[in-house]
Parts: sequence; C-alpha cells; structure tokens
Amino acid sequence: MCGPEGFIDRFGHLKATWADPDGPWDLAIDDHGAWAHVFVSNVLSGKVVRFDVTVTSKGVTIQHMATIATGYPVQPSAAAVVLGPTGVAFDEGADTLYVASTADNTIYAISRASRRTSAVTKGEIVFSNPHLIGPLALRFAPNGDLLTANGDATANADPLHPSEIVEFTRSGEFVREYNVDASQGGAFGLDTRRDTDGRANFAVIDDVTNSLAVYRLPSEE
Repeated sequence: MCGPEGFIDRFGHLKATWADPDGPWDLAIDDHGAWAHVFVSNVLSGKVVRFDVTVTSKGVTIQHMATIATGYPVQPSAAAVVLGPTGVAFDEGADTLYVASTADNTIYAISRASRRTSAVTKGEIVFSNPHLIGPLALRFAPNGDLLTANGDATANADPLHPSEIVEFTRSGEFVREYNVDASQGGAFGLDTRRDTDGRANFAVIDDVTNSLAVYRLPSEE
C-alpha cells in the first residue's frame, strides 16, 4: 500500500511518479485534456488529496497538491488488512467529490473539491444506512445515482446479505441493492457504462472467485 504513485499511458508506459507514504487506495480524475485534477484517497492517514497536473507530450507534471479532507477513521482489519477512506467519485457539474468511508459505513461529500485550498473534516454526510457494510469502490451510475461495493469487512457484516452493490441517490435515498456473490467479501472493484441502446451496465470484480462479472441495470422506463 505504501510507496510511489504513478501515471501510466494507455500503452502501459510510466510517465511520472511521486512519493506518497500514506497508502493510496483509490482515485478519481477530472480530465480536461491538457490538465486535470486527480483525487486520491489515502487509507493509512485517513485523508483525501488533490493533485493538480498538466499533461504534455513529454509527460505529466504535478503543479500543486492539496489535502482537501481529513479525519476519516482508520483501523486494522483481519479481513481487509486496514479500513479507511476508499472509493471516490467526482461530480464535475457540482464540483463535489464523494468518498466511501469504509470503517464507519458512510458516504461523504466534499464541496468545492477542485478549488478547495483547505481541508474539511470528512465532509457532509450523504448516505449512512444499514445497507452499507464496509463500502469500497464508488462510482456514478449512468442515471446519476451512486453505486458502492460492500466489502463486508466491518463489524456489521450481514451473512444474509453478502457481497452487495448498493445503489442510492446523491440526496441520500436508498434505491436498491444487487448481489455479487453468495459469500462475504466478494464485491470489490466497480465500474459503469451505458450501452448503445441506452441501458446501463455495471462491471464488478468478485474477490471470492477472482472474476469479473457484468450486470445490466433495470430499465429506467
């Protein structure tokens, strides 16, 4: 978990590295072509940082780094080694970064994420609900809702509802949940896309079977 972070291009070529001893765990990118904001959650320090970078044919240059949120609980875990802030998802229109705080089963929102120069403590609570059981990956569904993957590594693990993907609105309303595996600890990595016919898919890493599964969300009609 500790050590250098880095940028690679689509061909796997390393373009830049920088030292970060805080345990980078997940990231989200606000991509504008020649420049970008890169948001990184750090599981060992319980903080989220933003890297402001420029991109040229010669590589990636970090222009500025800012800690934008602190105070997320960090604790050791027999199931997951360590729990802390994990999944991050950026809403460019609202300039808001959403953070899945695994240890306290809560999703937070950091306002003015791309412009913030000082850190907030965790941010505003968006979703804290019994359906959250160690949330890990966090992504936007094509319908604008948020999806998170329950890692089942917290004290409220539920053997009757293991390995769930939880869907909820940005206003904090629970929508539905989807099962990934019959065993606990299966739901892990997560991503989404919309098909050419308008229907939405999401892909999930099943950490129990070490496989990738693709699911189709229900029709929005």
